[in-house]
Amino acid sequence: MSRALILLPEMRGREDEATQQRPPEARRAEAIGLAEAIKLDVAEALAVPLRKATPATLFGPGKVEELSVLVRTLATGLVIIDHPITPIQQRNLERAWNVKILDRTGLILEIFGERAHTKEGTLQVELAHLNYQKSRLVRSWTHLERQRGGFGFLGGPGETQIEADRRQIQDRIRRIEKQLESVRNTRSVHRAKRQRVPYPVAALVGYTNAGKSTLFNHLTGAEVHAEDQLFATLDPTMRRVGLPHGETLIISDTVGFISHLPTSLVEAFRATLEEVLDADLIVHVRDIASPDAQAEAEDVNEVLSELGIEAGSDPRLVGVWNKIDLLDADVAEALRRKAAGATDKVVVSALTGEGLSDLLHVLEERLFKERAVVEVVFQAARSGEAAWLYDNGEVLSRSDDPKTGETRLVVRLASGRLQKLQERARGDGVTLNVPKEAQTA
Repeated sequence: MSRALILLPEMRGREDEATQQRPPEARRAEAIGLAEAIKLDVAEALAVPLRKATPATLFGPGKVEELSVLVRTLATGLVIIDHPITPIQQRNLERAWNVKILDRTGLILEIFGERAHTKEGTLQVELAHLNYQKSRLVRSWTHLERQRGGFGFLGGPGETQIEADRRQIQDRIRRIEKQLESVRNTRSVHRAKRQRVPYPVAALVGYTNAGKSTLFNHLTGAEVHAEDQLFATLDPTMRRVGLPHGETLIISDTVGFISHLPTSLVEAFRATLEEVLDADLIVHVRDIASPDAQAEAEDVNEVLSELGIEAGSDPRLVGVWNKIDLLDADVAEALRRKAAGATDKVVVSALTGEGLSDLLHVLEERLFKERAVVEVVFQAARSGEAAWLYDNGEVLSRSDDPKTGETRLVVRLASGRLQKLQERARGDGVTLNVPKEAQTA
């Protein structure tokens, strides 16, 4: 197991406002969690105050020397800097400390590389890694300064090794992008098939470790890997789930988001994230017990915004406040009261199952609120129709007349179920009162 030192630069001033919004302990815990996600042994996680970034090394000369002593004392072979660093800064720090340096983006790429299992996921991670690596060839060692001679009469001084490496990387990037275009086309075909069925789709999104996979497993009975660690799952999964009144919903579990998620990763995973773009509902799962819950929600909204989904205005968004079981009883009860009766937020515990039936009702309500409302009247001889209506629709009200033996149900039905009901009602003993707008649906 590799031994690592984590450095958390704390910059003063406007250049790093996004980082400073997070409580230091929450940021430290997340950085340790990222390192432990790829089984690194964290020797220490240290905050390093900075007035401004030094172009050559990020830290000032005195701080570089001070940290060099710490690196040798802790006998670490890897230093993780929880902040973006330039290729020049990375090269100079590696030379000064004689260790491998990873910034936040590099660490996230390492995690994704380890977690990708499908061909699609592997391609997406490799694409992001190559784009990252292409800009960092400058940090490589002296062999990249040599020149290779050309061929034939136009040989000249030849191309430098660094140019050759960059060209090879660019060629590989083009090949991967072509393969991912094929993936995108395949997904489009699958989406077209689903639309012909049609089953609505709800995409789970959220900060990494918010409990999306646990929620997905509890709702669908699937066995997607779920663990209390960052980026426990990477490859997307889709499963069917039955809604309370008989409809079928497809739920899609997507990759978790994180603060300062590299743009290259968002671009690389666009083929996967297009499932979110085309979803009928977008379920934003939040770890409401996290001390950093609000900042995490803002990070998710920022990534959604990059995909063209605006959190404040997109009508498809449903908020799920997960891990209610980890809160104090009074705080949990206050949140339950706040969410009671709402159609845009639900309080749940994916672990214990609390609130999951409420979530399914909210999803059903949001998906099918435009369904036709039909009044069904039937005689005692056709009383079996009641069971069918309860199984296939949403019964809004019921009244039974003991004198006439007549039963009257007001039911909300999807258009497909309405057609089946009309077929069932062709015999004697059943009367339908269908609104005009439902008849023309």
